Amino acid sequence: MPSKEGHHYIGGAWVSDAPNGMNPVQNPSDGSVFAEAPNGSAELAGQAVMAARDAFETTDWASSPRLRAAALLEFAEVLESRADEIADLMAKENGKVRGQARHELAAGYGEARYYAGVARNVFGRTFESAPGKMSLMTREASGVASVIVPWNAPVTLLVRSAAPALAAGCTVITKPASQTPLTNAAVMACFESVESLPKGVVNSVNEYGTEVGTVLSTHPEIDVISFTGSSRTGRIIMANAADTIKHVSLELGGKAPALVFDGADLDGAVTEIKRGSLALNGQMCTCISRVLVQDTIYDEVKARLRVAYETTTTGDARAEGVELGPVIDKPSQQRLLGIVDRAGVEASLVVRGKAGGDELSDGFFITPSMFEIDDVSHDLVQDELFGPIVSLERFSDESEAVSKANATRFGLAASVYTNDLNVSMRMARKLRFGTVWLNSHNRLFAEVETGGYRESGIGRLHGIEAMNDFLETKHIYYEVED
Repeated sequence: MPSKEGHHYIGGAWVSDAPNGMNPVQNPSDGSVFAEAPNGSAELAGQAVMAARDAFETTDWASSPRLRAAALLEFAEVLESRADEIADLMAKENGKVRGQARHELAAGYGEARYYAGVARNVFGRTFESAPGKMSLMTREASGVASVIVPWNAPVTLLVRSAAPALAAGCTVITKPASQTPLTNAAVMACFESVESLPKGVVNSVNEYGTEVGTVLSTHPEIDVISFTGSSRTGRIIMANAADTIKHVSLELGGKAPALVFDGADLDGAVTEIKRGSLALNGQMCTCISRVLVQDTIYDEVKARLRVAYETTTTGDARAEGVELGPVIDKPSQQRLLGIVDRAGVEASLVVRGKAGGDELSDGFFITPSMFEIDDVSHDLVQDELFGPIVSLERFSDESEAVSKANATRFGLAASVYTNDLNVSMRMARKLRFGTVWLNSHNRLFAEVETGGYRESGIGRLHGIEAMNDFLETKHIYYEVED
């Protein structure tokens, strides 16, 4: 195993220091520990922050859009060339089935290419407010950005924050999740291969715990925080950032509803709902977790979804033809099995999920579950369950559909299934979610902004608007002498 695998990356050098010991890396498909990665510390995090600050202040990175574009394009080429290798590693490290892992890598290098183009198009404006009174409005890099990444999409969620930050001219420190340090280091190795990238522009420090994350959300030399993860941790980061008034971009929890109307293409709807609810084994903030069905077709949709979930192929994430891999770890598996037991008592189970059979007993598997419930105030509906578990709920008309769909504190994503375009557009406008897909789910693009309403976050990622969190607007004023 290469010595740099799983290590910190600071100031253009690999650092193997483990002041807080080594973190075992586990394969959730079989429970085996197959590697170790060094845990960081507040001191290492501080070194990374200062390396990023030095690169921002002393190199041409912030003022050279062509350099930034070239570096991002070169990074994309390297990442694409290593995509199969990194996808295999991701499937082993976080349990994402290989096809989805490969798709994630493609999204990652696609994102880098998109922001390479945007890097050369950061425009300001000028105007004359009165005769001879000239104003120049420039857009300048905010400074040093920390990017805190979860384990469920360790490539895409890193690149979708780091790429706009780099395109804007910021320098970056990343903190990977403790479950996926090897995948993160593989991406850092791609950055290391970019000859045009100045040392210190991209840095990374591992952590198991909160010490490094606290530094990256409180350090006075950090200007911007981009965090993807739970709403609970998002609140802590917001509080940490308050003392130094940092820009904060948050994509947090979700409770995505799928609304199925009378007259929808049920074959297509069931296919999309199954795929949308089982992405990364149900551990994705945009996953469908609620299925709301019009009462005239409720029984038919219920029967179709029962078959779809009961016939799901479960197995090792790296095996061909597998639709559902393991959840991330044993505690998550046990938590989800407990939720299924509760649903059997407090709701009505249609499909009962269970742990893997004998051949999968060493891994952290749980098969899909679906339960019927009428009480939208129940915490099984209100809370993000983060696993392959969906609720099945009934509505009679558009008004009730909107009321029920909007009845949680989350507002990240939703989807609507109907062949009536007018119904689609009425629902899309009334649903309080950052993304509403029509007759599809989880269609995400580098060019198109995503983000949440309410407790699902602040700001937008992807697209042009993702640059806003990493740019400052400066007014330069000049009076022309006669």
